[in-house]
Amino acid sequence: MQFTNRKILITGGNSGIGQALAEALQARGNRIVITGRKQASLRQMLDRNPDMAGYMLDVTDEAALAAFPAGLLADHPDLDAAILNAGIMEAEDYTADPVSLDVAERTIATNLTAPIRLAAALLPHLQSRPAAALVTVSSGLAFVPKAGNPVYSASKAAIHSWTQSLRHQLRETSVAIHEIVPPLVATELTPGQSRQAMALPLDAFIGEVMGILSQDIVPDEILVERVAFLRNAEAEGRFDAVFTALNG
Repeated sequence: MQFTNRKILITGGNSGIGQALAEALQARGNRIVITGRKQASLRQMLDRNPDMAGYMLDVTDEAALAAFPAGLLADHPDLDAAILNAGIMEAEDYTADPVSLDVAERTIATNLTAPIRLAAALLPHLQSRPAAALVTVSSGLAFVPKAGNPVYSASKAAIHSWTQSLRHQLRETSVAIHEIVPPLVATELTPGQSRQAMALPLDAFIGEVMGILSQDIVPDEILVERVAFLRNAEAEGRFDAVFTALNG
C-alpha cells in the first residue's frame, strides 16, 4: 500500500513519535485519525490540526478498548490503515523485596495486549479494502534488551515476533504488514529522554521514516540507519558487546 491519500488510524497520536508521524502523514495528503489517553494533549493536537479526527482512548481500559473499533469504523468506514503506536516504557527492579508487578502488567496491557486486540478487531475490515496496511511499532530494544526495562524490551520483542506471524498469515490478502523499529528517539517516552545526547532528534527520525514510506515498495521492517546497531547485533556476532555497552 502507498501511504498517500489514505485514511489512517494512529494510536497514541497525541504525543511523541505518534504525534510527529500523524502530522507528517497528513502533510502527504492522508486523512488522519488519532487516539490519546490524555485529554489535554489530545485536544491540543486536534486544535493544531483541525482536519484530524481524534478519540480519547486508554488502551488499558478493557471496556473502552473493546467498544472502540465499532465506533471507529462506523465513523470512518473508509479506513485504510492502522498504525499501532501507543506504548509506555517504565523501569522495573527485580532485586526489590517484594517485586512489584504494576509496571509489568501495565506495560503488557499497553504494548502487547492492546495491539493484538485492535488488530483482531480491525483486520476483517482492512481485508475488505482493496489496499490496506497494519503497522506495528517495536523498538531496537526488541533485539538487545535494556536490563532496566525488562518487560518493555520483552513486549517489543513479542511485537516483532507477532508481526512476523501476521505478515505470513496475511500474505495472500490485501493487507500489508509493516513494523517500524525506532532506536532511542528524542521524545518524552521516559522522563528526560528528549534531552539525552545519544537520542536521535525526532524530526530526523520522522524524516527517515517518511522517506522509507515513500518508496515504491515499502519494506517489511522500517529501519532508520541509527537502529542497525541494535537490530543487527546478533546476526553480526556483536550481541554481547552491544548488551554490555547498552547496560554498562
